[in-house]
Amino acid sequence: MPAIHWQKSTYSGDSSNCIHVATPAAGTVVLRESDAPDTTLITTPARLGELIRTLKAQHPTP
Repeated sequence: MPAIHWQKSTYSGDSSNCIHVATPAAGTVVLRESDAPDTTLITTPARLGELIRTLKAQHPTP
């Protein structure tokens, strides 16, 4: 398995408590939380987009 290049979420700023995202293969998105880096969530771009849209709809920005 190739090494995964993790990218820190831009919403995390300078915080050490953050979300990392990687795309190790086409059609795959992997997420992890900085406090538990060995635990990952694997999904697809479409499913992640659906989750983000749902969360934004339920919690609109003021």
